[in-house]
Amino acid sequence: MFRTLSLLLTILMSSLASAQNITNPVWPRDWPDPTIWLGEDGRYHCLATMPTRSLVSDDLFHWEMSEVPPIDLESWNTMQAIAQRFWAPDVATVAGKRNLYLTLYNSAEDSKIGVFQEFAPGQFHFVRVLTNSLETGIHDTIDPEVVTDPKTKKVWLFFGSVGGVHRIELSKDGLSLKEGAKYEHVAGLKIEQNPNRSKVFEGSYLHKHGKYWYLFVSSGNYTNHTYQLKVGRAKKLTDVFLDKEGNRMDEGFATTVLRSDEGDRFYGPGHCGEIFKAKDGKEYIFYHCHIQGSRRANSRPLFLSQIQWDKEGWPYIEGGKPQ
Repeated sequence: MFRTLSLLLTILMSSLASAQNITNPVWPRDWPDPTIWLGEDGRYHCLATMPTRSLVSDDLFHWEMSEVPPIDLESWNTMQAIAQRFWAPDVATVAGKRNLYLTLYNSAEDSKIGVFQEFAPGQFHFVRVLTNSLETGIHDTIDPEVVTDPKTKKVWLFFGSVGGVHRIELSKDGLSLKEGAKYEHVAGLKIEQNPNRSKVFEGSYLHKHGKYWYLFVSSGNYTNHTYQLKVGRAKKLTDVFLDKEGNRMDEGFATTVLRSDEGDRFYGPGHCGEIFKAKDGKEYIFYHCHIQGSRRANSRPLFLSQIQWDKEGWPYIEGGKPQ
């Protein structure tokens, strides 16, 4: 009996220690637009905008720099011939293979999303450009998010910002557009409709919880406190996404999950990464956030917060602000 109680106490203390050891930022350097995945090595891996390096962690809360270059040299040469900047990676497993989707950016009018495939653990090789704003006319073809519907097995790419968040079906391997697929507007207004960007969405992330798909987005100006994390939901990936009051996301409505006020130490939280359940049994969501007084004004370190679900199935973060 004593040994059983001792074991239970040890487990409980370990769980509490895991929760109490969280100190934001969990990575103090500039690390915007994060994407996280669990590797075959049992460790978590994280990429961010300008993915020249990656992070690794054993527990989601403590991170270190990896020595493994995430993109091979040949691919970098190809990328640099296409674009000047490389934003907002998304790593997704499609048809049993791990793919990387990345913004290849010159301007809002000249922006593309490229797809890469893993050739060694944590390392990716360029395959092709998936979609190109010069061809589609969708300004800010950025911030890719790829998800496979477990019921239909269809693979979807969500992307966009000042030209609206769009959705298009991909091939089964996620390496090309499905033949005949059409672009569909899913969320957010265009910048000319909403210059202050309060209803312009970007940084899409999709998460399945219960019977709903939740579409997390960010709105506002990423350089200041107006940037915030929002969400809507739908029962199917192809349905209209609605906010908590039943308003349509494609009309610029969404429910706020995380925000800040002018003067807050942590401000401008947004562009979330994935949601994971940690060893303490709680769920956590990653995002980037500014720190007041930082030596680099636009630095956005890596943060995480516990995410919970209310009785109606809506996600929330206690206090509604990064801590």
